[in-house]
Amino acid sequence: MKNYLYNSSHLYTKSWFIVLNLFILFSSILNAQDQEKQLAKADQSFQAFAYIDARAIYLDVARQGYSSKNLFQKLADSFYLTGELEDSVEWYEKLIKTYPEDLNPEYLFRYAQSLKSIERYKDADKIMDQFYDITGNDIRAKSYINKRNYLDFIEMQSGRYDLFKLNINSKNSEYAPSFDHNNHIVFASSRSKTNKDSKLHGWTKMPFLDVFSSKINDDQITLEEPVKLKGKINTKFHESSTSFSRDGKTVYFSRNNYSNNKLGTSKQGVVLLKIYKADLKDGKWVNVEELSFCSDDYSTSHPSLNADGTKLYFASDMPATLGKSDLFVVDVLGGGKFGEPKNLGDKINTEGRETFPYISDSNRLYFASDGHVGLGGLDIFVAVPEESGFSAAFNVGKPVNSSKDDFSFVLNEETKIGYFASNRKGGKGNDDIYSFKQTEELITSCQQYIEGTIYNSETNDSLPEADLKLLDANGNIVTETKSNSLGRYKFDVECETEYVVQTELKGFQPKEITYNTDDIFEFAHDLSIPLNASDDGDKLLTSVAVNIGDDLSKTLQMEPIHFGLDDSSISPEAEVELQKIISVMKKYPDLKIEVRSHTDSRSSYWYNKRLSVKRMRATIKYIVVEGGIYWRRIRGKAYGERRLINKCKNDVPCTEEEHQENRRSEFIVRK
Repeated sequence: MKNYLYNSSHLYTKSWFIVLNLFILFSSILNAQDQEKQLAKADQSFQAFAYIDARAIYLDVARQGYSSKNLFQKLADSFYLTGELEDSVEWYEKLIKTYPEDLNPEYLFRYAQSLKSIERYKDADKIMDQFYDITGNDIRAKSYINKRNYLDFIEMQSGRYDLFKLNINSKNSEYAPSFDHNNHIVFASSRSKTNKDSKLHGWTKMPFLDVFSSKINDDQITLEEPVKLKGKINTKFHESSTSFSRDGKTVYFSRNNYSNNKLGTSKQGVVLLKIYKADLKDGKWVNVEELSFCSDDYSTSHPSLNADGTKLYFASDMPATLGKSDLFVVDVLGGGKFGEPKNLGDKINTEGRETFPYISDSNRLYFASDGHVGLGGLDIFVAVPEESGFSAAFNVGKPVNSSKDDFSFVLNEETKIGYFASNRKGGKGNDDIYSFKQTEELITSCQQYIEGTIYNSETNDSLPEADLKLLDANGNIVTETKSNSLGRYKFDVECETEYVVQTELKGFQPKEITYNTDDIFEFAHDLSIPLNASDDGDKLLTSVAVNIGDDLSKTLQMEPIHFGLDDSSISPEAEVELQKIISVMKKYPDLKIEVRSHTDSRSSYWYNKRLSVKRMRATIKYIVVEGGIYWRRIRGKAYGERRLINKCKNDVPCTEEEHQENRRSEFIVRK
């Protein structure tokens, strides 16, 4: 079970709150006469955030064959909002199939997330396509459309951490680790309390959270037996998410709205979250104070203090929030005073949940989100500092991220040791803390390079001292180099950019290759270039028909694969040409290609983007299904109207024949 905070402002964040006036639910066998009455009671409990109690009634009613839009919504949400996404799939599926009309698109997003939790990524992508078609400008939808190859990127990012299970976890929940700068990890836990303190939280049916501390052992990974923090921090309500000053004498932490033995509520009667500050005196935490920018009517939580103590990052659903919870930063002015909180903007925040910020010593921002494209539930992302704020967010990959909820990531950048929490299978309880050691640096920018070898195609000998030029799409020289003693060369290049690589060597014919870099990956594009002998009798090399980066359709002198206006179907004429591609791929089983599909400039940018996706998929489907080519040998890219091959941009008069030149598919050799 998860315990996300949900209130009238629709804040979702890994946290908790008190629900007043809980309804007493009586279990009974429902009959047709009292179903509506029982559902009304369940709805009241649901609105009071007692999801587990409400769920019991919803399930009883559903099992008796009762069906309604409200029932399926609430039943699915009762699992989703407690973090049991895999159990919500059945009910979101029933909702969307049974009641597709006038459906709130948010349910499509939740359904897609739930499908990811059971690793049905293709099905999730289809739902996200629908979500994009309906919502258009939703940041989550645009992020998905712009990163359709997100699984490839996550796979490339993966494998940079070694994970370790910890013995400090209990059968309940442990999460939100932080460093206290005194060789301890401080974290929240709902491990069992004494009988007099054993009141259960209505949302999760688990004890309320307290803050514990564990000493880090000499291996810098495992932890000693945890003990409660001493002083005034822990109460009979929830505490969590600590962040300590560099000297260890000040702590910021999250707590229910509870001060001076008084519980505060919002206008809706809900106890939300606030950030508090405390001082360490004689080994105990005292002088607990609420921060000045907190409010009874919105939540602030999960504080993270930067290295010099001048800025505090946190999650909130305060006014100016883009989604269900956003990340903010506030200046720490000293003397208990703070500046005005500032939203971190739409590079970081989405219409979904951004929560659990952690600002590292190098000012990298790690946080959890379900709005950015990930593997399912909450994933952990990183953004690096820039002059104007932070870069775009990058998924940190597996094994830290999984199809479940992964969150509250912290890292000691000096030792490369860190901790995070997850509700993945294989743990002791609901949420468990894991330790990790970072073994490789993450991809945190879109940086690429082209490298390869100049070689003799007849003898396979490398050719040193070959002249190489890197040109942009307009023919301007970007940079020049020579192949080294091993015939190797390397160019640093921009992402999502067209280049021309020219190679010359005395006694050989010049070689020119056009290459387009990807939009997100950081990796080497391997262009090993064989040179052909000149016609002056210097017979060192023989010609090679196909090279990496070549358009196979041009090599085979095929007729262009064109599409009709607003059409993605494969025409009979195109089938004839595609059979040539299939024939070559069957003859050369190691050949791999990339299908690139395009549109003309008419209609909107995003419409054309989707249309080119359909054309790309139709082309690949034909080669795979009709030609029997193994699908892993083919990948696709959809460029929409971005790469016109003639003058026919928006508002430029063109004939139909000129527009058709742009409605095409290309077949670029990858291997």
